[in-house]
Amino acid sequence: MEQYYGTGRRKTSVARVFLRPGTGKIEVNGKTFGDYFGGLVKAVSALEPLRRVDVSNRFDAYITVKGGGKAGQVDAIQLGIARALVNYNGDLRAKLKPAGLLSRDPREVERKKYGKHKARRAPQYSKR
Repeated sequence: MEQYYGTGRRKTSVARVFLRPGTGKIEVNGKTFGDYFGGLVKAVSALEPLRRVDVSNRFDAYITVKGGGKAGQVDAIQLGIARALVNYNGDLRAKLKPAGLLSRDPREVERKKYGKHKARRAPQYSKR
C-alpha cells in the first residue's frame, strides 16, 4: 500500500500525517475530523494544503496528533499535510511554499521567571 508521510509541529503539538489514496476521508486520533475538532472554526484551515493543490478527494488522511491545545494541533496538522503532499509530488512545493504552508512557526511559550507573575509580568510596584 502506498502512503505519504509528513510531520508537523507547532508550539508543543506534534502531528504525524499519513496520506493514502482514497476518497477524502480524514481521521484524527481515531475520530472523524469534525468529531475531533467539534465546532472549532479555525480547524478548517488545517485542510488548506489539500484545497490549494486540488487533491482533497484523492487522498484519505490518517493523523495522530499529541500535545498542546486544539489551535496548535490544527497548525501542526496543516504543516504535516503540506509536507506529506510534497513527499507525494515535489512539484506541488511551488504552490504550497508561496502560501506559507511549508513554514514551521518557531514561536514557543516563554518560560516563567522567578520573582515574576508570568514570563515578564512583574508584581505591582509599591513606593511605600
